[in-house]
Amino acid sequence: MLNFLPAKLIGLLSFFLYSLNTLFWLLPILVFSLLKALIPLDFSKKVFSYLLDLMASNWVATNSIIQQLFTKTRIVVTGLEALKVDDWYLVLANHQSWVDIVVLQRALHGKIPFLKFFLKKELIYVPLLGLAWWALDFPFMKRYSQAFLKKNPHLRGKDLETTRKACAKFKHKPVSVMNFIEGTRFTQSKHDKQASPFQHLLKPKSGGISFVLDAMGEHLTKIVDVTIYYPDGIPNFSDFIYGQVEEVHIEIQTLDIASEVGHINFSDRNDRVAFQKWLTKFWHDKDARLEKMIQKNSAQHDG
Repeated sequence: MLNFLPAKLIGLLSFFLYSLNTLFWLLPILVFSLLKALIPLDFSKKVFSYLLDLMASNWVATNSIIQQLFTKTRIVVTGLEALKVDDWYLVLANHQSWVDIVVLQRALHGKIPFLKFFLKKELIYVPLLGLAWWALDFPFMKRYSQAFLKKNPHLRGKDLETTRKACAKFKHKPVSVMNFIEGTRFTQSKHDKQASPFQHLLKPKSGGISFVLDAMGEHLTKIVDVTIYYPDGIPNFSDFIYGQVEEVHIEIQTLDIASEVGHINFSDRNDRVAFQKWLTKFWHDKDARLEKMIQKNSAQHDG
């Protein structure tokens, strides 16, 4: 552990090693993804998919080692015992910081299949990482507003079609599809602007989840319900790499999709309404869980 070093030095060393680790794995990931695209055999595509996910998992594992080497961040996780690496999961979490992503990767690494995040289409242009996400079959989504669709009705349903094509790649091997259903990171100003009915959360957006369930309903079996709480306040990413995040609490619940949601026909209005009601209750339960985590931490500090 080198967390005794000055924070600025920790930040510089961490950033350098994260970058070096990313570059180290990026080249083989791109090479194997190119081979996967050029060899049109189902068997070879499956083999390359496994190899690509293995390389990405090693990237995550090395990032976790870097974190443990330079920072004293303690991640307290409950609920891991119900998870398996050979199942299909829909992972749903609250979203407060970019730190959420690295914390989830570290906490869930080796417990479930490699996490695949749904990303905005614009993120494909992020230097290096955009290429890596594309190579690893991360789905890039292009969402259209209702106003845009009124002017361009021929594009209605295009976003769902794109999601179906992306999810088709996940049907051949276990996968964890990750979705931050608030659609953006929590801030108090966003909360106030939304007039959110939740105490600690923004309003949930059902579009992304419904797309995944519609495209992969027969494959996804479990929901991994993740609640993330930062006892010392929501950090930014620089706080994390400088080693200034002391503790993160994560509570995990594993839910059966069939018993929780059932079979939903998203083209049917009544089914969509029923799903929205389920999602609202699901989010109220998460809000209450987060409040309990906050109250428990407060009581421990007062004691």
